[in-house]
Amino acid sequence: MAPTMSEFPFGSATALAADIRAKRIGCAELLERYGARAARFDPPINAIVVKDMERARARARDADAALARGEIWGPLHGVPMTVKESFDLEGTPTTWGMPEFRGNIARSNAVAVDRLLAAGAVIFGKTNVPTLLAEWQTSNPIYGTTNNPWDVSLSPGGSSGGSAAALAAGLTALEMGSDIGGSIRDPAHYCGVYGHKPTYGIVPMRGQLFPGNVAPVDFFVAGPLARGARDLGMALNILAGPDALEAPGWQLRLRQPTKRRLGEFRVALKLDDPNSEVDRGVQDRLQALADFLARQGATVSDTARPDIDLTKAYEIFITLLRAATSRTSAPEIFRQQLAAAPSLAPEDPSYYARMIRANTIRHRDWLDVDEARHRMRWQWSAFFREYDVLLCPAAASAACPHDYVGERYQRTIAVNGKRVPTTDQMFWAGISGLVHLPATVAPIGPTPAGLPVGVQIVGAEYDDLACIGFAELLEREYHAFVPPPGYED
Repeated sequence: MAPTMSEFPFGSATALAADIRAKRIGCAELLERYGARAARFDPPINAIVVKDMERARARARDADAALARGEIWGPLHGVPMTVKESFDLEGTPTTWGMPEFRGNIARSNAVAVDRLLAAGAVIFGKTNVPTLLAEWQTSNPIYGTTNNPWDVSLSPGGSSGGSAAALAAGLTALEMGSDIGGSIRDPAHYCGVYGHKPTYGIVPMRGQLFPGNVAPVDFFVAGPLARGARDLGMALNILAGPDALEAPGWQLRLRQPTKRRLGEFRVALKLDDPNSEVDRGVQDRLQALADFLARQGATVSDTARPDIDLTKAYEIFITLLRAATSRTSAPEIFRQQLAAAPSLAPEDPSYYARMIRANTIRHRDWLDVDEARHRMRWQWSAFFREYDVLLCPAAASAACPHDYVGERYQRTIAVNGKRVPTTDQMFWAGISGLVHLPATVAPIGPTPAGLPVGVQIVGAEYDDLACIGFAELLEREYHAFVPPPGYED
């Protein structure tokens, strides 16, 4: 059942847009209600770190006036929303959490922002990110630390941690994030909301790249986060399509979902992996979902896999990921890594060694690794002719305590009573990220400790809407967004 205004502030953006069109609430009134909630509930969370309320108020009044004339700007007409801080929003800072970019005031909008505005959205702020977008936590020297609404001692994930936290706490109606190594999927899982990592290349990244850059970055995508699965599909239809440079030569037509019941799906299930052990509380929720799907008549296999060495795939993902992100390294850091690389033992499998090798990889060697990646794309394509979706974890555990001691590769998290490297769970981001596959995260229930768990729904390239469609069916028939306690109006 679609949420109604009586469910404010936790209704979906789709339902709120319908309420606006039906004149059950005005655009300006809805904006003020979210603004009041942010003032009341955000201080201990610290999710919305850039406010643009005056310009948003003017736009909301214009949206009300347009509606009175019978004009509908688009599917998001008058809906208040926020975007990740790394997206350019004209007149506001884009810092990526880096002090040297404090004065980087956007002169224009990111392509994604322009498309959301063209669809009628009222953007009233930007949400927090980790420094350089390079963490599964969200903290930086400019805006501070963002906390998880379910437990402020825990991380909301990263790098779209502010996005997911704001949605979970009912501070905004819709969010726009980005993902290179789980940065949409991990926060959605940690905070109990929906998120979609699109097929690589279908949403333009201009205006959401490292300040001053325009070249596409391997794996780097932009996509929506929301409290309802239908919102993801609506937002993706708004966002996807070529940028102006490519538009004269190609169009995008995403395949429409063909299945209407969960029982029609052919499902592959992966609960765990030697590369990244998964906490039992997360595995149990995924197994419960698989059992439910089987009872609905779905074909469920916990052994179906593409003909791929997943350990090798993980190694390739880390190599290509770290090579891609090395372009943002400071010159002195890169020189230090160049000096360190020759001293690494060839057999050293540590994340640190993999990172240094990847950051300094020769182009000829990169081409060999890239070739192996593209061969795997074809193997996944063959796999998805036999199965509709792969269900797997988004991360190795539920939300973790804040930990900013040392470097990321030195930190650990608790999994099944043991301390394991935080970076191991990059395996779950790489399953889809390495080979350009779309992946939707949908909430499927709590751990025994009461923390949210999300399932990662992976599909074939350009089957984004099928992944989202599966999440919609889960939302309707199995489990939907549940707000954290203590954020009622």
